[in-house]
Amino acid sequence: MNTGLPILGIETSGELCSVALMVNDTTFYEINILEKHVHSRKILNLIDILLKEAGIELTKLSHIAVSIGPGSFTGLRIGLTTAKGIGFGSNLPIVPVPTFNAMSLQISDFVPANSNFAIVKNASMDDLYFARFNYDEKGIRSIKELSLVKKNEVEQIITSQELVFSDVDLNIPSKKVIGPDAYNICRYSYFFGKDLLTFDYDYLEPFYLKQFLARVKQ
Repeated sequence: MNTGLPILGIETSGELCSVALMVNDTTFYEINILEKHVHSRKILNLIDILLKEAGIELTKLSHIAVSIGPGSFTGLRIGLTTAKGIGFGSNLPIVPVPTFNAMSLQISDFVPANSNFAIVKNASMDDLYFARFNYDEKGIRSIKELSLVKKNEVEQIITSQELVFSDVDLNIPSKKVIGPDAYNICRYSYFFGKDLLTFDYDYLEPFYLKQFLARVKQ
């Protein structure tokens, strides 16, 4: 069962600062800025521009979809704080969208049917996020749960039969990918977000997977 429309989508889990408004099955508005450290300065202004362009008031939204992680510690907090503030002020529920699930949905638009593909994204100086999916006529399913792997070990677990999408340079064939974008955050919440819909903002926290530790210069 689909969640309602229109949906405001927010994606700040990485370098991409992305907002989208999914109006219906065929109409959406989206703004993307690929630049470091702009999320806190740009996100509210981008949302305001988007709503004005679409001619839709916040109170007319069905819900807010926000990327919940894993990803950037600061970026995820900015996105979720923004969603909570708008949701509380406009009495709107939130759908916390797993970042890699939305990424797999985005990638499925471009891969052949019956494909296995891996998503590899930067986690830290030493670690990578890794997940494997299968896409066929029944849809997308996870075939290797999201995990952390060492950068010097990732190429050993990638098979020759799968496509690889990554935001880091690897020593094996791979497609450079940025995202997910906010439109696919909206799409995921529309198709799969019914059971994630919540007004319990206080219990929503970013999903980091990795414990972030401060490094002290010697």
